Amino acid sequence: MMIYDADARLWLLSTPSSGYAVRLGSDDAPYNVHWGRRLTIEQARSLPPDREELPAEGAGRFGAASLQIRYGDAVRGVEWRHLGHDLDTDIDTDVGGSAGGEAGGGHLAIRMADRHYPLEITLHYRVRSGSDAIERWTRLRNAGSEPVTVLRCDSAAWTMPPREGYRMTHVVGDWGREFQVRRGPVPEAETVLTSRRGHSGHQVNPWLMLDAGDATEDHGDVWSTALAWSGSWRMTLDRDQDGRAGWTGGFGHEGLTWRLEPGEELETPVFAGVYAPDGFGGTSRRWHDHIRRHVLPAPDRVRPVIYNSWEATEFDISEAQQMALADRAASVGVELFVMDDAWFGGRTGDHAGLGDWWPNPDRFPRGLTPLIDHVKRLGMRFGIWVEPESVNPDSDLHRAHPEWVLHQPNRARTEVRNQLLLDFSRSDVAEWAHGWLDDLVTRNDISFLKWDMNRPFTEAGDDVWIPYIRNVYAVIDRLRADHPDLLIEGCASGGGRADLGMLARTDQIWTSDNTDALQRVAIQHGYTQIYPACTMGAWVTDSPNQITARPSPVRYRFHVAMAGALGIGGDLRAWSEEDLSWATALVEQYKRIRPIVHGGRMYRLGEGAVQYTRGPETVVFVWQPSALRRATAPVLLRALDPDGLYRDEDTGVVHHGAVLMSHGLPRPLPFDTMSELVHLTRVTAPAT
Repeated sequence: MMIYDADARLWLLSTPSSGYAVRLGSDDAPYNVHWGRRLTIEQARSLPPDREELPAEGAGRFGAASLQIRYGDAVRGVEWRHLGHDLDTDIDTDVGGSAGGEAGGGHLAIRMADRHYPLEITLHYRVRSGSDAIERWTRLRNAGSEPVTVLRCDSAAWTMPPREGYRMTHVVGDWGREFQVRRGPVPEAETVLTSRRGHSGHQVNPWLMLDAGDATEDHGDVWSTALAWSGSWRMTLDRDQDGRAGWTGGFGHEGLTWRLEPGEELETPVFAGVYAPDGFGGTSRRWHDHIRRHVLPAPDRVRPVIYNSWEATEFDISEAQQMALADRAASVGVELFVMDDAWFGGRTGDHAGLGDWWPNPDRFPRGLTPLIDHVKRLGMRFGIWVEPESVNPDSDLHRAHPEWVLHQPNRARTEVRNQLLLDFSRSDVAEWAHGWLDDLVTRNDISFLKWDMNRPFTEAGDDVWIPYIRNVYAVIDRLRADHPDLLIEGCASGGGRADLGMLARTDQIWTSDNTDALQRVAIQHGYTQIYPACTMGAWVTDSPNQITARPSPVRYRFHVAMAGALGIGGDLRAWSEEDLSWATALVEQYKRIRPIVHGGRMYRLGEGAVQYTRGPETVVFVWQPSALRRATAPVLLRALDPDGLYRDEDTGVVHHGAVLMSHGLPRPLPFDTMSELVHLTRVTAPAT
């Protein structure tokens, strides 16, 4: 809901549990008035302007600038002039901006300009029916006859109310240890979170939470934001000399500039914010609901159980070998078989062939059709790995088009993993990529693409960073439009490109190349702070683990992966009959609980336990640190009916809801039990 008070020059945006108010000051600049619990228009009218909605540089501003402009005469900054506003309260659109979905949302555009220079600035706000997220973005337009240099243009700035003991929550990491949660005090002065790598990053992810230092999993006010962008980005958190906290964020890292020609526009990605009055758990559930309902392109699509051949074969593959793996995968209940790297060109290792997207004639002399037909006869669909954005110097593509890679005059071309990055900011490169991807999917009855991106940007000029990502988006969008049933998994050496921008056009994200079950518990804990379980690709692989050499039981590996979008990535030809038998039973169980895990509300139950509840059904996963170091605290369930009765679907035992929430799941477990999965259904009376 959106309301405008003309006398107060005040806009009030309301979601089911939050309110957001913007007011024009006496200088015509837009100021934040309120972000927190719902207010009436009368209550909002009583509040004075606070921080600017999009702080520019200049005048008496000394904090982090969201908007930095340099005009042709070298004058910088913005002096605001209000032009009007547009308010549409009967729309609901997706993150990409195309119309669709149910009515009931609202879109506000506050139109501003510079007082002297012909620069127009529009601040956009959008709320959705049933969602607590407020989406914001900015559009610049050069209305003059001379170019304007944009030094910085953030999507939005956010202001948190005055509080003692500000605390920030975010994630850090690296390849193989993505999404490690960090929580600590907000230091005075500025704290910058950023990725300069051309993708959203393993080292940090483009979201941020703040609280007053007193929030818990279930209680306390939490303010959070997430950026819908898959390239370089920056967020600057500022705690000023008065102790007030706010932050600004958007695409591009520091040092980049954009030249805005006469008549040109620059539109930023969405930077969404969620206020939650019920702690970090309430924050996560609001994000999950918003993403599933308003971000994902096909939220109701069932994520199939996947088998991926990479860890079983790496670069040494053949038609007969892939068929043998498909036989084993089908026998345990896999629904979609994915052939990974090394199926194309001269690709026998990471040194050659990338960019030559046709079946390797030695490995697949009859093309892909025999393998695909075999997979389909087994009752599975077929998927394939691609890396459209990179090229090996040793490839036919690079020999034909060396000018297509990112490069700068008089600078060496940096190789990472023996590969260069194609310049997707070029329309001819993007058109080439769409052409061969469309042909590959059409000719070969491919149901799933694993879209990988394995290296950062190097030798990229200012004019590359934004159009590159937008062309990646455009290629994926075209593929989805032409092939509406195609599933796409986003990957960047694991979780290097997990963000709302990529989730707006893919079905799931490959969370990490690290499939060690124990370390995956922490990775998945961090991922699901913002992103829902249905998008979290999780594999069961071999024991000992390929990366960590840690052994672990097959049930434990499955129970960790079943908390997301389940896949299998081990060499099933080497699994014991006992492990294959467990795999078959656990895949069958996963298919029963999949609607609850993917569509239910998530509750974190302390370290190493998570609950999903949907309607009358609840699924609980518990993971012990090891067989020798056991968690001893009771696992107390949440959000059950205290007067209800809940039947364990495996044992038939009926439990009281009040007891499960106050005393937890029954204990003790056998000494060697490292994990458990409990599936409960509410019943009207105890089983007889």
